[in-house]
Amino acid sequence: MAIRAVRRCVGAAAPTVRRAWAGPGRERDLAAQAAKAALAAWVAWAVAGWWLAAPMAFVAPWVAVVLVESTVYRSVAHGLQQLAAIAVGTAVATAVALMLDSTMAAMALVLPAVLLMGQWRRLGSQGVYAATGALFVLTSGQVTVAASAARIAEAVFGAVVGVVVNALIRPPVYLRDSRSALEDAACEAQEILDAVADGLATGQWDGHPAGDWHERALHLGRLVDQARSAIGWSHESMRVNPRGRRKRTLATPGKAYADALAVLDYVAVHTSGVTRTVWETADGGRAARPPAGITRAYGDFLRQTARAIRLYSQTRFAPGGRDASAAEELREAVGQLHRALDAFRRRLPGAVSDDPDALVTYGTLLAQAHRLAHQLVQD
Repeated sequence: MAIRAVRRCVGAAAPTVRRAWAGPGRERDLAAQAAKAALAAWVAWAVAGWWLAAPMAFVAPWVAVVLVESTVYRSVAHGLQQLAAIAVGTAVATAVALMLDSTMAAMALVLPAVLLMGQWRRLGSQGVYAATGALFVLTSGQVTVAASAARIAEAVFGAVVGVVVNALIRPPVYLRDSRSALEDAACEAQEILDAVADGLATGQWDGHPAGDWHERALHLGRLVDQARSAIGWSHESMRVNPRGRRKRTLATPGKAYADALAVLDYVAVHTSGVTRTVWETADGGRAARPPAGITRAYGDFLRQTARAIRLYSQTRFAPGGRDASAAEELREAVGQLHRALDAFRRRLPGAVSDDPDALVTYGTLLAQAHRLAHQLVQD
């Protein structure tokens, strides 16, 4: 049993190792951050523990590991917060322990106080280190001002090592992650709309397929949220980052990515509305099943929408910047999409005149589609 469990773990880890080795990606970024954290700890221990033989040398590598953060800005911000928390906890514990001359009594008084201090908003997530600093003082033997000062100095040194290593050795930049997340969302939207278009054109959209399309459309909204989060990480990773200044000339997650995110938000809403209508119609819900001519025409519109989204992705997310020829092709595709919508709008009232509910439903989808086509050509 244990051998099989080990084999499963190895089997699951092998693809991750291969992806990290094959090329840039999240797996390689994680491996690089782990190696940097180990290097920071080694450097901090080599200086504080081996060379200087500091009395509490383990504090330096411990702080260094913690501060090799996912962004340089976060390393600096968390480093300042953590040092402030450690200094407060250490100072309070030292003062109380020297006054009471009893570790147990000091611990009973100090821990509640520093835990409350750790909730201070300005310390953020690092407030817990106030209690950690106090515990180091109260559980490490005789309490002296010199030992507490050395402990704070070692924490400062470890923080400096962690921040410097993170900033100078392959500092993390998440531009690729943002672009990849946006591309994933656009690609998924295109594939969903193509699948629905194929189903409507062939008449194979009963029950299960329509439900699957709607589930994928709901998941598309989560992909857009992931893209939004990735863009936030990209913005943060560019701050106080020397590598970020070099990357900024190649691709900046600024207005272009924000505009693309707004478009993809609308794409997700539109796609969800389309698949919901198809699903309700397939299951005999409130929307009546339209004639085959209407479904084929709407399928053609969806296919053209998918093509426009694909071209939009190519023009907005290209690493080298916007391609003028691709942008012109996108405008032509959106023009064709508008013409198809106009023709479909003129045809729709006569085709579903005896079903007001269906007319309202498809009219709403057409209005969404017109706004989507307009969004796709905005700069």
